[in-house]
Amino acid sequence: MKSRPKTAAEASKLIDDRIAELGDWRGETLARMRALIREADPDVVEEWKWMGTPVWSHDGGICTGESYKSVVKLTFHKGASLEDPTKLFNASLDGNTRRAIDIREGEELDAKAFKALIRAAVAVNASGGKKSTKRKAPAKAARPAKAGGSVKDKPVKLLTGGNPQIAKADGDAPVQAYIAAMPDWKRDVGRRLDALVVRTVPNVRKAVKWNSPFYGIEGRGWFLAFHVFTRYIKVTFFRGTSLRPVPPGGTSKDARFIDIHADDLDLAQLATWVKQAAALPGWVP
Repeated sequence: MKSRPKTAAEASKLIDDRIAELGDWRGETLARMRALIREADPDVVEEWKWMGTPVWSHDGGICTGESYKSVVKLTFHKGASLEDPTKLFNASLDGNTRRAIDIREGEELDAKAFKALIRAAVAVNASGGKKSTKRKAPAKAARPAKAGGSVKDKPVKLLTGGNPQIAKADGDAPVQAYIAAMPDWKRDVGRRLDALVVRTVPNVRKAVKWNSPFYGIEGRGWFLAFHVFTRYIKVTFFRGTSLRPVPPGGTSKDARFIDIHADDLDLAQLATWVKQAAALPGWVP
């Protein structure tokens, strides 16, 4: 696993390596957006955080650049404070702070508008993070999606700590309903967790049990679940004591957990744990 770099030059080299490793449209897209960021702000600082995430900063974080199977995601740290007249933001739209741009294969952003967004993010950092005074429409209550993609009439109830109340059910649909109902920044983290598990374990089995998404292998039990609390998301590995390194939370015989907050999602470490956990015999309730 790559260690955290100590200098901006080391971080830039790791971003160079990431672009080269991708070697497809995602690498080309990340390189193109990186060039636009540098053009928009010649004083931008490149960083490498959370054990594998490119970050661009100037008086504070501007945005991250993440690569998934079907999208390159640029998440703006204070995106909710920025004017976006051309509607570049198309993800994480319900959060209180962040906004994201998902770029798919073959898509190209308006370069001028994107550079304007970068400069606006730098200006917000310089002003101490003051939000735009533009009036925003009130957020709508999250609602679970039906298996066919439509929406139920009844909003999802949030239990203590903001955890969505979703009826027990097998399959991807109830998991997506749970994620859609997760409040503020937790929704984006939930989507990223779900995408990471699917990418790492293509044959994964999903369900919602006890108001938590569960992930397992058919016939072998469950290896992971997560649950929303007020200030964090708890990710539990049911055979966590068999993982290396052992996740830090918990004292039970087998299970271990980690608590994910708004800014400490370590995708690289999680992917390592998920791959190990999926190869072990799972937990059978």
